[in-house]
Amino acid sequence: MKIGVFVYEYPPKIVGGLGTYAAEITRKFVLSDNDVTVFTMNDDAGSLPTREIWRGIEIHRPLHIDVSDSLPDVIAEDIRKWGRGIHLFGKLMVYNYLSAAKLVNELIKREGMKYDVVVAHDWLSAMGGITVKRETGLPFAFHVHSTEKGRTMGMGSSVVSNIELRAGNMADMVVTVSHAMKDELIGLGFPREKIQVSYNGVDPQKYDPQTVSKDDIKRIRAKYGIKDDEYMLLFLGRLVGVKGIDKLIMSMPHILNKIPKAKLVIVGVGDLQEYLTNLTAITKMGEYVKFCFDFIPEEERIAHYAACDIAVFPSYYEPFGIVALEAMSMEKPVVVGAAGVSGMREIVICCGPEQCGYHIDPNNPSDIAWGVTSALASPEWAKTLGENGRKRVLAEFTWSKIAKHTIELYETIAKR
Repeated sequence: MKIGVFVYEYPPKIVGGLGTYAAEITRKFVLSDNDVTVFTMNDDAGSLPTREIWRGIEIHRPLHIDVSDSLPDVIAEDIRKWGRGIHLFGKLMVYNYLSAAKLVNELIKREGMKYDVVVAHDWLSAMGGITVKRETGLPFAFHVHSTEKGRTMGMGSSVVSNIELRAGNMADMVVTVSHAMKDELIGLGFPREKIQVSYNGVDPQKYDPQTVSKDDIKRIRAKYGIKDDEYMLLFLGRLVGVKGIDKLIMSMPHILNKIPKAKLVIVGVGDLQEYLTNLTAITKMGEYVKFCFDFIPEEERIAHYAACDIAVFPSYYEPFGIVALEAMSMEKPVVVGAAGVSGMREIVICCGPEQCGYHIDPNNPSDIAWGVTSALASPEWAKTLGENGRKRVLAEFTWSKIAKHTIELYETIAKR
């Protein structure tokens, strides 16, 4: 197949899980003899190539022009309230429409390229996908990795929600990352018959505990002052409200009652940095909670997983939760939020012979503590949970398997 992909973030510009997903799955598409053209954002300075071939993938990054001064007169009050965020909205509009024009007018009309399907990921690229669908009639697959309502706990932009729903109605297929997300989309008015589920994946050769040296493990633990006989609890991700990090910090006194030698390491960046620092001070947990306010490179992320004893992700809203897969692939037991919209509830088996972790109520610090202390009840049990997690990844969540299923979904709308 020849696939046109609109995605907001793509290497080397990666902000979160969407960029990782896009990089991994498009690479697998190419390795299975598909042809991929990616349309993504340039950086703020416009320093990235506007057209290049990278790992067999053609990438287009339009140069940004600042339209923010004209926006207040033509956009909804909802967006005007964003303040400085209006610049982001302007950048997104320019990226979407310049990319759509490039695909339609240059690649298709001038260069004669023929595409089988156009794909857009989340509202950030939805306007481009909608435009190409309207101009060319190409089959359109709209991927929804999260929703505005879910991300903001119901406090988000109605404009963004409307863009999401319009793309869902215009698309020939809506692809989402979990059955929990499918239920959410149906509740938001997306056409039930269009929605298909295709999970995210992980590279088990890259995320392999055997690839991390003992020296690297010692280095990471020493960075946070964690001794050999102490337990390292790890949270890694964006520091935003839906991730439940405050409740995780509040769970530490309960955890320390049973595991006095536990220390929590929180790695990431986000709006809650100051709040979480103050919360740690107020609860007098400074000795036991360590922060790394940084977006660390993948190699360091893998080393952190290898160094920890357990990974904890008590999210209130987690459409999929690729971090849980990464930890499982590194043979670590995982404790995950399982209330509300939780793809991690589908990833992590919480009972039976294949158990690899625990489901907890992310609103309840004592329940988070129960999950952690249960997983670390003995070294043998923690090891069993970790080994089961990697087995599950190898059986169900490799990128090759995920890419194959996604291509099969695209083929169904291309054939129509």
